[in-house]
Amino acid sequence: MAVLGAGSWGTALALLLARNGHQVRLWGHRPAHMQEMAALHSNAAYFPGIIFPSSLDVCTDLKTCVQDVEEVLVVVPSHAFSATLESVAPYLSSSAGVFWGTKGLNADGHWLHEVALQQLGPHRRLAILSGPSFAKEVVEEKPTAVTIASQDPLYSERLCQWLSNYYFRAYQSTDLIGVQLGGALKNSLAIAAGIVDGSRLGANARSALVTRGLAEMMRLGEAVGAKASTLMGLAGVGDLILTCTDNQSRNHRFGVLLGQGATVEAALKEIDQVVEGVKTTERILRLKEQYGVEMPISQCVAEVLSAKISIKQAVHQLMTRPLRVE
Repeated sequence: MAVLGAGSWGTALALLLARNGHQVRLWGHRPAHMQEMAALHSNAAYFPGIIFPSSLDVCTDLKTCVQDVEEVLVVVPSHAFSATLESVAPYLSSSAGVFWGTKGLNADGHWLHEVALQQLGPHRRLAILSGPSFAKEVVEEKPTAVTIASQDPLYSERLCQWLSNYYFRAYQSTDLIGVQLGGALKNSLAIAAGIVDGSRLGANARSALVTRGLAEMMRLGEAVGAKASTLMGLAGVGDLILTCTDNQSRNHRFGVLLGQGATVEAALKEIDQVVEGVKTTERILRLKEQYGVEMPISQCVAEVLSAKISIKQAVHQLMTRPLRVE
């Protein structure tokens, strides 16, 4: 297997697969970082003290990494997803499957499976891995459950078997849209939850925000053709709860910094990793407008990020909306 993306989540999944007995190659886009990892046989930047098993090889060359592998797992940020697939497409064997742990939407608003179909063709086996899963806890072998979605049930079943062990459990799904929507929108809502916590608005406010955020997810899901059962499962409400209530989420940490008074630029600099929710919020709003869905929380997050309104104004807008049936 080849794992593309040597950040925390890519490294965690590469370690999981290697621990499960698979031969794994791990590639990242920063040559200096990959050379350091190859020398140390470890990703000291994210998991100091964790030594890679002998079945996990670090690759500095993308072509070498993906040639003659059975499966390719893509774990790069959403903004790099299309370019990464375009780069590897010429080197993939015709039988290699491709699945990804990337969460978000493409820059043009397309779903990532649409991007994959365009870059890799209609006959390639494709799947999506999503769900409530912090990388550090997977590396520490703490119990984790995720969803694998594919339109080919035999493919998703095989991936579930390859990934699952005594601490990592994968469930199957055929709902590509629902799994992707949950993984994208939860990042935007996690920023909102972080703002609530950073502003010290209280547990009542956070609970209300997560619940009404889920209502927005369900409304948009119905409009785009997602299954309600998916959004009420691991890839939906499960991931939403995780990212909105724990500071291991970089989107939540980013929101906390905003709530404490930091600018968007200063908060991004302090996090010093990709905060998917910033770009995802813009792309979710396009879907909101396209389908005419009411999403006041997402709208407020977008307006706070673009400095159109203050956090105080956003709270006032949400709390003084016309009363309605839940």
